[in-house]
Amino acid sequence: MNIKNLVKGNLLLKITSLNAISIAVKLMVSIFVQRILAVTFGEIGIAKVGQIRNLINIITSTSSLGTLNGVVKYVAEFKEDQSRFSGLFSTAFIFVFTGSIISSGVLLFSASHITMALFDDLEFLEIIRLLALFPFAMGLNMIFLGVINGLSEYKKYTLIDLLSYLLSTVFILIGMYVYGLKGVICALVVSPLLQLVIILCVSGKGLKKIIAIKELVLKVPYVKEMAAFALMSFVSTVVLNYIELNIRTLITEKISIEEAGYWTAMSLISQNYMSFASGLFTLYVIPKFARIYNGQVFKKEVLFIYTTILPIFGTGMLLVYVFRNLIISIVYPNFTGIEPMFKWQLLGDFVRLASWVVAHQFLAKKMVKSFIFTELLSLGLFYFLSKYLVVIFGSVGVVMAHLYRCIIYFVVVIGVVWYYYSYLNDEKPNHVLD
Repeated sequence: MNIKNLVKGNLLLKITSLNAISIAVKLMVSIFVQRILAVTFGEIGIAKVGQIRNLINIITSTSSLGTLNGVVKYVAEFKEDQSRFSGLFSTAFIFVFTGSIISSGVLLFSASHITMALFDDLEFLEIIRLLALFPFAMGLNMIFLGVINGLSEYKKYTLIDLLSYLLSTVFILIGMYVYGLKGVICALVVSPLLQLVIILCVSGKGLKKIIAIKELVLKVPYVKEMAAFALMSFVSTVVLNYIELNIRTLITEKISIEEAGYWTAMSLISQNYMSFASGLFTLYVIPKFARIYNGQVFKKEVLFIYTTILPIFGTGMLLVYVFRNLIISIVYPNFTGIEPMFKWQLLGDFVRLASWVVAHQFLAKKMVKSFIFTELLSLGLFYFLSKYLVVIFGSVGVVMAHLYRCIIYFVVVIGVVWYYYSYLNDEKPNHVLD
């Protein structure tokens, strides 16, 4: 069997290969942009960009009240029963409206406090106020992307992801040329609106057929189900980004803002190669796990995913490590403090990828308590280990903490999922539901 036929007959490889093309293009563009930002604004500029990215991630989650994974799960389950879509989307839109109002209000009335907390001055105050205009667009993005993911329309998802990234990059470059660092941060703030435009252009007609606007009502029949995902999203996104903001501030206070810039740069490199896997979880893993109710079938599926993607990602990460100095010289010239971080970050990310596969069972089965327990354990370990190790090892201590918490998290997640299937009701089917 040749490679073409192998990929064609394997949905996971098909998604991986298609996603890889998009990510490869984004990676090349990212290298170009990150180099320009690093050369132009240095470690301090990279650290400030990291601050605004974390804030945008937090607002993206709060504006939708965590509807993304809930929409993915229930669209995947209801796609043969579209009569239930009306209640689902009525609930999701009310969640988005509520979350957007709250997020906009907090940004608008606490702009000065937020700006001081992020940047230690008021230089970017007006940009934070500008961000208050976009939570509703962020929330709509989450609903629409949830529908696309739930229907496993991975080609449209990949196209939207790529076009949104490229358009945002153009705005970043224009903003940088006209207004410097302030222009870059402003471009990042308006990027959700650009993504919404791309979604409507690529999938507007299809979404209109699925989401019947006339059938939406001011009711929340799936409030309990969506509230569970809101809670999980708060922990995984809001708390995570809040901790990253605190760790960056910790490095700045204990060492220097330049060292904080080194860690931010390492995190951005990590995000670039880890993004090759991100689409797999919403497009393949969650819909697949949602239909599995037997431990042996689950184990078989996890092993299939591991044998399919871990060798690919492991090889890629090994190449990143081997060529780390070349990557630094190309992307972040003179950021010499990054080099010692690579081995810790890469090892941690490999373990994290393996744990993510199993942990997505919590989202697929709405295992709220298990998800929150394991996430808080992981984030708590990351924060407190970072605080301890930064004092001893400097900024490298943060990536050391990352590896240690990923190992502990992986072991705990396996234990929790094993416990779940050990006590699962025997009446559930012993196969994957069609």
